[in-house]
Amino acid sequence: MLDRGNFAFYLILGAVTMSTNNAENITIWRLTDGKPGHQSQSLGLVNALKRKMPCESFDIPVSGRLQPVFDLLSTTWPAGQGLPLPDLIVGAGHRTHLHMLAAKKVYGGQTIVLMQPSLPVSFFDLSLIPEHDYYQGGGNVLETRGVLNPIHAAGEHKKNEGLIMIGGPSKHCDWNESQLISQVTQLCKQNPRIHYTLTTSPRTPANFATHMLGFKLENLTIVPFEETDRNWVAQQLAACYSAWISEDSVSMVYEALTAKTAVGILNMPVKRDNRVSRGLSKLVGDGYAVRFDSLGHYKSRLQPVPGFMESERCADWIMKNWLDGVVQPQTLPIPQLS
Repeated sequence: MLDRGNFAFYLILGAVTMSTNNAENITIWRLTDGKPGHQSQSLGLVNALKRKMPCESFDIPVSGRLQPVFDLLSTTWPAGQGLPLPDLIVGAGHRTHLHMLAAKKVYGGQTIVLMQPSLPVSFFDLSLIPEHDYYQGGGNVLETRGVLNPIHAAGEHKKNEGLIMIGGPSKHCDWNESQLISQVTQLCKQNPRIHYTLTTSPRTPANFATHMLGFKLENLTIVPFEETDRNWVAQQLAACYSAWISEDSVSMVYEALTAKTAVGILNMPVKRDNRVSRGLSKLVGDGYAVRFDSLGHYKSRLQPVPGFMESERCADWIMKNWLDGVVQPQTLPIPQLS
């Protein structure tokens, strides 16, 4: 059995040396907990790395809370058996954290956690933490604007096409249907030359789309989420010049920014001040997005913001620092909008 003192020492220090003998061919283990949001984050980073260097990636589903503790203590991790040794072990979601440490203990590689982990940050080789978390501790941390996503900007954005994405009640926002309908109606009437496509989400109350259809807006098409596939939103973002998103759907805001789409925020009642609302307010304050206003002042400020590619930026950092064998423990600030 692993000595407890050595176990603690290992967890605190970690290893920073990549296991590969060939820096031109990288093996990535992506640990997944089955949650779409977490899978989207880790996929965004892995895809960005693949665009920059020869990579081989393996998706490894993980679950359970006690098994990885046993694996750490016994220096085993059966899920990795038969796979090429990892250079990078990537995970998002609390349930991946202990599995990541167990995999590293047994097979080597460097761990990259995509969020502020439930364990001390120093246990991991790199933590990608959204700036709205206001992390102030130590460890090797790269701040990100929001969470990463797999969107890759492509396509010709048409100025006469717009997308409207409606979420629903959440732990951060209340639902006010009349307020949202009013904003969507005004938006369509203020911009008659733009054709808008509105879609919903699993959280959207079932009667919202029906009520919206009753207004018979000529420049609005409604496509409920049940009629879309997993690639539909990405395809729309690649084609539309603007995307208006209800402010409960923060992950969609970051996806639209990554797609180089001009982003507008449809206002919803915020339950209380929280890290998500603060992050969104900062985006608006820094000029990355605009809020809807009934007087149409948003029109002069609604425009795409180039260079919002957080997955690419994080992948660049990993290539520059780790492939050269240099890892500086510090918090790395995000660049400001010029």
